[in-house]
Amino acid sequence: MSKRPPFPGPGPAKSAPRSSKPGAKPGATREQVERRERFTRARREDLRAASGDDDLVILYGWHTVTAALRNPKRRLRRLLVTDNAARRLEEEGIAAAIAPEIVRPSAIDDRLLPDAVHNGLYLEADPLPSPAIEAVPPRGTVLVLDQITDPHNVGAIFRSAAAFAATAIVTTQRHSPDATAALAKAASGALELVPLVTVQNLGRGLAALKERGFMVVGLDSDGDADLPEMTLRKPLALVLGAEGKGLRQSTRELCDKVARIDMPGDIKSLNVSNAAVLSLYIASRA
Repeated sequence: MSKRPPFPGPGPAKSAPRSSKPGAKPGATREQVERRERFTRARREDLRAASGDDDLVILYGWHTVTAALRNPKRRLRRLLVTDNAARRLEEEGIAAAIAPEIVRPSAIDDRLLPDAVHNGLYLEADPLPSPAIEAVPPRGTVLVLDQITDPHNVGAIFRSAAAFAATAIVTTQRHSPDATAALAKAASGALELVPLVTVQNLGRGLAALKERGFMVVGLDSDGDADLPEMTLRKPLALVLGAEGKGLRQSTRELCDKVARIDMPGDIKSLNVSNAAVLSLYIASRA
């Protein structure tokens, strides 16, 4: 379910938190956000350098790791667990395809951000295969992310997509976060449930969906109609833009329709992940 409209979909509210930078937690200062980003990049690069592989995926947290352990398509590399987590895995009958390493919680803490909640589980794995855009079945609802870079937002979108049985999520190879670490934690296991389709060019990706019969609807605060009042049909592709910027003009021009979500309150915009779940709900009721 990883930059767009200040629409009644994506877009920071007027009374936004102190930092409007993607990835900020409520109340975080710009300095704190930048420090977190530097730490995350540094840790990922350290681990990738140690493994000699740029495709290393880091997963942590109970729901995230156990979903990966249950997924036969996920190739596992290294599993660190605490004593308590190992007992819980055994009690719930969750087996791993590789032997876990029993470690102290601090051994996992040292690999993650200081405030990361890992629940005693840390997994290094390969990324899941990305289906071709032409392989997306022409049914249901697909979410298309137009340069959404905040991993927490993209992870939350994945979780909502899984809840509403979305067919897939489409994003670009560039200007999108890796499906690892904070994104995976926010997705809470949904990475294993919703296919992630990565395309080099979003315009060509949208064209491929339209050729397969998808109705392509962009979400933007300047949309022509209120989304709940539109006549929607399946298969449907909902296109979401990044926080603040909204949909790029080139993306808008490729949409069959551009819709807004009218809000009754004083705040007229939603966080992009909230806009995604509301749009999925509207689509499910259409």
